[in-house]
Amino acid sequence: MKVKITKPDGVLYDGDAVLLQLPGTGGKFEILKGHAPIVASLQGGTIRLQPTDGDEQRYEIRGGVVEGSNDTITILVQ
Repeated sequence: MKVKITKPDGVLYDGDAVLLQLPGTGGKFEILKGHAPIVASLQGGTIRLQPTDGDEQRYEIRGGVVEGSNDTITILVQ
């Protein structure tokens, strides 16, 4: 799936991933390829991302929102 993580001052990640773990306001959740369309708010915590061709990456955030459909995930964070 295509993932883009953006902050107000630039892009943190733009590429393919096989797994995303996000700190939702209702608790952590994961997004995998083929996930149903989603819009959710995020709280402070860690985004865990597994690229298709590399080591796991982690991003600390203060909050944000995720939107995804058709294996394209956009995450806007603070």
